[in-house]
Amino acid sequence: MADRIFSFVILLISTGYVIMAFTVIKAPFQYDPLGPESWPKILGLAAIPCCFYILAKPDVASLNTTQRTALRLLTLLALLFAYAWLFQPLGFILATFFFCFALSLLLGATLKSSVIFGAATGVVGYFVCTGLLELNLPAGILKQFL
Repeated sequence: MADRIFSFVILLISTGYVIMAFTVIKAPFQYDPLGPESWPKILGLAAIPCCFYILAKPDVASLNTTQRTALRLLTLLALLFAYAWLFQPLGFILATFFFCFALSLLLGATLKSSVIFGAATGVVGYFVCTGLLELNLPAGILKQFL
C-alpha cells in the first residue's frame, strides 16, 4: 500500500512538473538539439509511466527500515540540500568536493579515501564538464585560479 501512495504522490508531482516543463520553462536560445528545454520534458514524461507501473504492480516486500538507516537517509537529504545551496557560492569544485567527501564518510569510507574521492570528483568533474562537454559551471570562490 505504501508503494501505491508514494507512486501516486510522485505521479502528481511529475504531472505538475511536465505541465510546467511544457508551458513555463523557456530558454532564450538552444545551443544543442536537446537544449535546456527538452531535458525537463523528457524526465517528466519518463517518470509518469514509471509511476503507473508501480501503481499497477507494487512491490510485495515490506520496507522495514532501522532507525540507523532512516537517520542515514535524512543525512543524505540534508547533504543534497546543502550541495544545492552551496553550489553557486562555493562553485562546482568545492561544493562537489564537500558533498562527495561527506557522502563517502557516510557510506563507510576511510578519511583518506574520502578526501581523494571528493577531490578527484570535484576537479575531474569540473574539467570534463567545462572542457569536453562545454557546460557552464560556477567556479565560485576559485574563480581567480581557473
